Amino acid sequence: MMIAIPDLLDAAQVQRLRALIDAAEWIDGNATSGHQSALAKKNEQLPENSTAAREAGAMVLDALGSSPLFFAAALPLKVFPPLFNRYGQGQTFGTHVDNAIRIQRGTEFRIRSDLSMTLFLEDPANYDGGELVVEDHFGVQQVKLPAGHAVLYPSSSLHHVTPVTRGTRVASFFWLQSMVRDDGARRVLFDLDQSVQRLTAQLGGADRSVIELTGTYHNLLRRWADA
Repeated sequence: MMIAIPDLLDAAQVQRLRALIDAAEWIDGNATSGHQSALAKKNEQLPENSTAAREAGAMVLDALGSSPLFFAAALPLKVFPPLFNRYGQGQTFGTHVDNAIRIQRGTEFRIRSDLSMTLFLEDPANYDGGELVVEDHFGVQQVKLPAGHAVLYPSSSLHHVTPVTRGTRVASFFWLQSMVRDDGARRVLFDLDQSVQRLTAQLGGADRSVIELTGTYHNLLRRWADA
């Protein structure tokens, strides 16, 4: 499933993060590419072990930890440290699929990439092109969100970034290993969670139907989750 996470960062947080990464030194984006991606990728990236990348990544992780919508959609077990890229005029990332296993260089940290996430860090009015295009079973979806908004989608999806024709596209990107490996099961759990939240708002948390439905959610999570 593909889920938008609005306002993951507010305007002040985006401004602080951008001040941090804009002042840093950027390198060729293929520093973290696999063989297939390297053939299609033309952009710049912060070195993943740089001070700016670590500090900015910590800001993103803090925001994720404060987002109930993110947790409900991703059911995260592990999150790869956020990376940062930018696309200038003429730069693009052709159609590719993300590697199944992501390893943090110089460490033993690794994840199975169940979900990919892009956090947009530039006002879409300031650049043309640069849409994230994701292909799934329901067709092709184009995404270009306001700064501070993010999108979550299966890492197994074919996807690409269209060429930037004006301005600069800046974003954070990273991968997650979910407690629930199967995308269809995550979809069921997310829809059930959202229904429980709406019923709780209408009926209150002490209503028996809400309690029973909450129990069903947790029983399904027990059946499907690896924690």
